[in-house]
Amino acid sequence: MTSISNSNKDNTSKLPLEMWAGVECTVNRVGEEYFDQLERNGHAARLSDLDLFAELGIQAIRYPVLWERVAPQGLENADWSWTDERLNRLYSLGIRPIVGLVHHGSGARDTSLVDPEFPVKLANFAGAVAERYPWVTHYTPINEPLTTARFSGLYGHWYPHGRDNLTFARALLGQCRGVAKSMQAIRQVNPNAQLVQTDDLGKIYSTQTLAYQAEFENERRWLTFDLLCGRINDNHPMWGYLLYCGITEAELEWFLENPCPPDIIGINHYVTSDRFLDEHKELYPPCSHGGNGKHQYADVEAVRVCAEGVTGHKQLLLEAWERYKLPLAITEVHLGSTREEQLRWFYEAWNAVQELRAENVDVRAITAWSLLGSYDWNSLLTRSTGHYESGVFDLRSQRPRPTAIAKLVQYLATGQKPNHPLLDTPGWWHRQERLLYPPVSCSDFDSRKMQIMREAKSLSPVIIVGATGTLGKAFARLCEQRGITYRLLSRQEMDITNPDSVDAVLAQLKPWAVVNAAGYVRVDDAENEPDVCLRINTDGAKNLAQGCARHNAAYVTFSSDLVFDGTVFNPYVENNAVAPLNVYGRSKALAEEEVLKVNPASLVIRTSAFFGPWDDYNFVTIALRQLSAGQTFTAAFDSTVSPTYVPDLVNTSLDLLIDGESGLWHLANVGAVSWADFARIAAKRAGVSISGLITLPTKELGFIAPRPSYSVLGSNRGELLPTLDCAIDRYFQEVNF
Repeated sequence: MTSISNSNKDNTSKLPLEMWAGVECTVNRVGEEYFDQLERNGHAARLSDLDLFAELGIQAIRYPVLWERVAPQGLENADWSWTDERLNRLYSLGIRPIVGLVHHGSGARDTSLVDPEFPVKLANFAGAVAERYPWVTHYTPINEPLTTARFSGLYGHWYPHGRDNLTFARALLGQCRGVAKSMQAIRQVNPNAQLVQTDDLGKIYSTQTLAYQAEFENERRWLTFDLLCGRINDNHPMWGYLLYCGITEAELEWFLENPCPPDIIGINHYVTSDRFLDEHKELYPPCSHGGNGKHQYADVEAVRVCAEGVTGHKQLLLEAWERYKLPLAITEVHLGSTREEQLRWFYEAWNAVQELRAENVDVRAITAWSLLGSYDWNSLLTRSTGHYESGVFDLRSQRPRPTAIAKLVQYLATGQKPNHPLLDTPGWWHRQERLLYPPVSCSDFDSRKMQIMREAKSLSPVIIVGATGTLGKAFARLCEQRGITYRLLSRQEMDITNPDSVDAVLAQLKPWAVVNAAGYVRVDDAENEPDVCLRINTDGAKNLAQGCARHNAAYVTFSSDLVFDGTVFNPYVENNAVAPLNVYGRSKALAEEEVLKVNPASLVIRTSAFFGPWDDYNFVTIALRQLSAGQTFTAAFDSTVSPTYVPDLVNTSLDLLIDGESGLWHLANVGAVSWADFARIAAKRAGVSISGLITLPTKELGFIAPRPSYSVLGSNRGELLPTLDCAIDRYFQEVNF
């Protein structure tokens, strides 16, 4: 099957667009070490995840029955217990599994992608899967053969770590032959089984000098589908290249004699999939430099240099449709970024599909990928550092927590139109700040449409209260970076102690959310003017909560570790009883209670001990300034806190706000340290002498307000911020001390 008739095309384009989903399930090999995403994300041990997935309203799920997990020591030693339980549960939930057998892996331990017997061994496993689950109708025997061949055979990242054309070509042909033979074996059991074949179709752009290289790579990106469709003959542009690599004519002719065209072509596309090649290497960092034997050039993300941005899902799907006239699906939609950008990326893909279907392009589904997020893809799975990107669910809570993407998927799956105001602003891949290098025109996109997208702005802002404070300024800075329309208000523009002032401003600006970053923060002064402190911190927070309830706006306000008395020696969690020692702490504890009473949908975030790169008056910055100047700096050695890096706090608070979270949350970087040790750590990292550091007990520091000796914040709702060590490293990257 290489095409479908016009009548079929008209019929299939009228089928409802399906919402699919997928679990990142890679089991890749680096040397003798295996990286297993299902173990990392905990899905290997949580059957209950499937019920959460069903609540999304999805029709199908790309689901692993992985060779490496089921039969790593051969079929005779296979353990089907895990897949039996999971597939049966999916069946009972009415979710159609699209079964994957190898996902960026290389199979059982006795084989590899370049093993001549790899295709036969995989086919044997595929046949066993089909016999065990004869009701399964859709398969992806191997995910992204071309991408895997590049990473395993050309770039050396994954086993067998080849860095040459022959290893790449052997890995690619071995996988594609494995797909064809697997489908032959599967169809002996289920003649109607369908092949959903996936691969990444990122495009290559270049300068005129390197147009030949871009043309070659843009032709090579189709190899998975061209091989399976039996298209590669002696007239094909890649025929000569594959022979040059060391592949024989007989090996290529096998695909002509055994075509296995996909029933659905699955297109995967990421923001970083598109590349730009430029011989002017001096414009780009050394890590991007390479060559092809003829020219030396830089290879960078196209989104960072192409004036028009990324190719986009619509263009790639249209290219695939025009080339093959086979049914299509987007089989991975994921963006490792902040929450609103994840929403924008998914919605943009959804709209692209809707536009194409209106033009009678046969697109069957869009896939919410990385349901549980992914680990260490920032290093292409070459090392295990714990770098986590959340997906439809966030795993940093006691159970997978639905994010705003889950709500978007639910809306779209049930035919509802999402109305979140953040969807009106284009993603960062369309905004000018994405450009890191001198822009170059890369394609013939509709420049007028691109300009409209770049200029689109949400009319409904986030109101940020507290224009002069560290937290308010940080929110404004990061909203600007994230493309979140905001209004930063001073006390003169809105007096939070006056309910009428609050109501008038909310009625005028019509925000979708309000961030209360204002407050009385002078802990010692509060002892002498408690009425002022309570009026601002308690009454002001309550007034905003009531106003947001009346105007249907989300609301986040901030509390403090000083609501606790320090009589415990384990991190405080959200449901620990409060017992403030001072007026400031009491004002915050009362604010928590009042806010959640008048507006239970409010988000109340307790945090602690700010430090950050954007103000001159936080503990770390002051300590380093004084110590580096040869002055003394005094800190308590008997008071233990959990310092909080302001950029982490703000970004995570915004994510939680967008997710629609409510109630009490603790947000602090993971770690506990005394103030004195915190100063020592910062000074050591900066290379500053600590000879001027004076450490004293808290009682000798002259504080008026009593303070807890231990106020470390933990969480039973989820530790969402990185470790303190990680935060300190990023502080110094930002300030360049």
